[in-house]
Amino acid sequence: MKIFDVIKYEGDNKTFVWKYPGEDFNTLSKLIVHESQEAILFYNGQALDLFGPGEHTLHTKNIPLLNKIINLPTGGESPFHCEVYFINITEQMAIPWGMGGVNYLDPTVNNSVFVIGASGELTLKVSNSRKLLTKLVGTENILDQGTMMHYFKSPITMHIKSLLPKLLQEKAVSIFEVEAYLPEFSELLKDKISKEISDYGVTLVKFWINTINKPENDPVYRTLLRQRAERVTLVNQGEIDMQRANYDTQVQLINHSAVTQKEKMNIDVKKYEQETLGYDWVTEEQLDVMKRLADNEGSGSDIRNALMGVGMGFGVGGTFGQVFNNMAVSSMGNGMMNMSTPNIPTNNIPANQLGGMEVPGMVNLKTDSTKTDIKPATSSESYVAKEQVTDGLEEFKQKVEKLKMMKEAGLLSDEEFMNEKNMLMNSLRGGLS
Repeated sequence: MKIFDVIKYEGDNKTFVWKYPGEDFNTLSKLIVHESQEAILFYNGQALDLFGPGEHTLHTKNIPLLNKIINLPTGGESPFHCEVYFINITEQMAIPWGMGGVNYLDPTVNNSVFVIGASGELTLKVSNSRKLLTKLVGTENILDQGTMMHYFKSPITMHIKSLLPKLLQEKAVSIFEVEAYLPEFSELLKDKISKEISDYGVTLVKFWINTINKPENDPVYRTLLRQRAERVTLVNQGEIDMQRANYDTQVQLINHSAVTQKEKMNIDVKKYEQETLGYDWVTEEQLDVMKRLADNEGSGSDIRNALMGVGMGFGVGGTFGQVFNNMAVSSMGNGMMNMSTPNIPTNNIPANQLGGMEVPGMVNLKTDSTKTDIKPATSSESYVAKEQVTDGLEEFKQKVEKLKMMKEAGLLSDEEFMNEKNMLMNSLRGGLS
């Protein structure tokens, strides 16, 4: 007979209970128990002394129950026969479970019956070592996770088959939406199963339903699944169309805002030009004709038509009157416009008697098609006329800018500014008044 003098755990972390292989010890043997363990001595199938973490010498003071039964002698080394079981008291997590054959009457599809399954994980912990050994282990040498789940398969299956369909019907949950309720159902099932296994000295710490197995081969289920997918597709397409319409509307609003902003900027620019350059005494249409005359643009008839379009020409004398006269002579010929004829009164001559009469400062609207001696303007004459208009405009613009700068600097009052501006305008108008 071999006498063992050191007793310690040699199992793995997935084992709940492990029996030490030796059974003959003496009162000087060392029992080593780790922090996550407990050890129990058995004699003839009866649980005796329990040892917690640490190193224990199996003398009579440490094993009072054993000493009482077998009457060990005090002092010295005395052999005795017993069994030692190590119990792992840590939480053992991620223990898988699974089952099928759960009949579910789906209230959302006319109580159609579907056979579903469920699977998940759980966490177990030994809460009472003596109870576990006496009620569940018996004479077994080892109790691992697989053996433990084999023992507890019946209570787990019973509660899932009875409680899960009931919970689904109470919530009126469709088979296609059951995953949303898994946390709630897991907690309710945990409470039921815990009461069953606690009688064996084991605590159900956690219980999870990870998956509900659907009846993929059921023709009713497959038809409903296809119809559901079609409805989802239609809804998604409707949302896409609505988002596209909203996007198009936003783009139109942005474009409209951009156009409006551009028009506002154009108005602001025109307003600035009028206020800064003094365009309040000449219309936009007249300004366009002035530019065309200055550029010597087009033929004589084009310029004549432009002048007719702005009301029989410019009623401007002085410098501009002379410049226009020169340009007209250069571009249309002396027979078309003559602004140098002296001393011809026009105030008392009716309009129907003017005929071919040349009127100072105005365009002769009557064209004699029989005249062939129109002398085209030379390039030098056109250049001189253009330079005169350009110089006149530039000079006027420069003077107005200087007046504005003096006014903004506080050198001129509003009244003085207006007086100076009127004098400039009168000098341009010449003899108009």
